[in-house]
Amino acid sequence: MSVITIYTTCSNKEEAQKISKALVEARLVACANIMSPHEAVYWWEGKVEQSEEVAVIFKTREELFEAAKDKICELHSYDCPCVVAWPVTNGHASYLEWVSGEARSK
Repeated sequence: MSVITIYTTCSNKEEAQKISKALVEARLVACANIMSPHEAVYWWEGKVEQSEEVAVIFKTREELFEAAKDKICELHSYDCPCVVAWPVTNGHASYLEWVSGEARSK
């Protein structure tokens, strides 16, 4: 079993909720954690921008990454959304089994 976390940022809480609900309902992820708004400072189109964003951390299986990424991008308001994944190299076995069991292709 290969569990990963997927990280993305959204323009606001409503967008984060919409994307999270869609991924959980599609069983592309077992869980989504929507984080409090935070400030982002970044380069965009040749200048430094600053805005408030809401981060989301998804828990899923590695083989579902591409489908989850595609769904995030489909529902996202950004032209170039951040969608990155990190492997889970260790963890509480029963939790990892739960993620693996709940995140699955329909």
